[in-house]
Amino acid sequence: MLISKSFIPILKNNPSEAKIKSHQLMLRVGMIKQSSAGIYSWLPLGFKVMKKIEKIVREEQNKIGAQEILMPTIQSSEIWKESGRYEDYGEEMLRIKDRQDREMLYGPTNEELVTDIFRSSLKSYKSLPQLLYHIQWKFRDEIRPRFGIMRCREFFMKDAYSFDINDEEAFFSYNKFFLSYLKTFKRLNLTAIPMAADTGPIGGNLSHEFIILAETGESKIFTDKRVFDLNSDGTKLEKKSLEDLRKKYEQFYSVTDEKFNKEEFEKQVSEQNRLITKGIEVGHIFYFGDKYSKPMGASVDLPGGKKDFVKMGSYGIGVSRLVGAIIEAKYDEKNEVMKWPISIAPYDIAIIPMMNKNDNSILDKSNKISIELETNGIDTIIDDTDENLSSKIKKMNLIGAPYQIIIGKKTEGEILEFQEVGKEPQKISLKEIIKILKEQKVKN
Repeated sequence: MLISKSFIPILKNNPSEAKIKSHQLMLRVGMIKQSSAGIYSWLPLGFKVMKKIEKIVREEQNKIGAQEILMPTIQSSEIWKESGRYEDYGEEMLRIKDRQDREMLYGPTNEELVTDIFRSSLKSYKSLPQLLYHIQWKFRDEIRPRFGIMRCREFFMKDAYSFDINDEEAFFSYNKFFLSYLKTFKRLNLTAIPMAADTGPIGGNLSHEFIILAETGESKIFTDKRVFDLNSDGTKLEKKSLEDLRKKYEQFYSVTDEKFNKEEFEKQVSEQNRLITKGIEVGHIFYFGDKYSKPMGASVDLPGGKKDFVKMGSYGIGVSRLVGAIIEAKYDEKNEVMKWPISIAPYDIAIIPMMNKNDNSILDKSNKISIELETNGIDTIIDDTDENLSSKIKKMNLIGAPYQIIIGKKTEGEILEFQEVGKEPQKISLKEIIKILKEQKVKN
């Protein structure tokens, strides 16, 4: 891909209306364009990153046996009235009417709709458990949208729902998602800590937020530093293994501000291990039992002719929000360098040729290298503009290709100047470059 033919409207300076790193960078490199307050168009660069994140989220959902569906964005108010949430949800819900004067809404979440789907489709306990998810646009009419995509009104989200016969099996499902989220964020090169959190308008009595540390985060967190040494390595999709994983994290005090208790914090965490800071929520899981299934009549037939309401949980990841969260975590604002993890980078590598108006040989060589890289599954962009070398490097550092190849007049034969962003350049062959990039892509 030639940058001259790409739709990447780069600005020279940070827009004045943007106050945090992610909003600044996304506007500056043309990842998004504001349509109205809290609503954005996703341009090719930003959309590409978001779709790569979506792919990883989908893969990790599939690994735990969740099945993908797609529910509509517009929902009937009737099912929300059944659950009792239609009036309780508040002004964040966008309420509308169709031409028949029927009350409709733009879905802020999907507990009611998925419960309606389940109750009309499955009747026997033998069909349980069921794990269903979809990835879809949501709308919440934020009173004060700000910080770009970090707190906007329309957003792209993965939400999943579990249906089980009893609490024991429901906790098994809950713990599957607990593991899935840890693995998802690890693949995105993020350290996301599960923290006990308030259930909010979703309801229930068990909930964890997955938080990454960031100065611009809206969540205040109180945690034991030792929790950052934990990981999910070796955990199996078995009840005991998953229970042990959750207990391993829950042994350390780690909560958001809604759950904070000063006395408990100081009692459980020694002074040297206390961390009070801010973070960004990137995922949230809930267990709420029969909160929705009971009022909506979502039951299954049990042995002996009995019936019981299914036990449910819901599990959300803000896919579009993750784009901004990763920028907040990875962007070096001082040096204007964004190094995306290769798993989600808009391009794996940038080729930066020193252009000559009177000589196309350098561009021709760049094109040949690009074709070879693309043939090996390596996504490539060539900066074929007339800008000087330093300007091109600065531009590519902003876009965030994690690797670069410099092609100059002195570039001869198979040896190329290759650099991982932030590290010293090296002189190696194209064959070696392909090997390095393939290994990195496999790791991530």
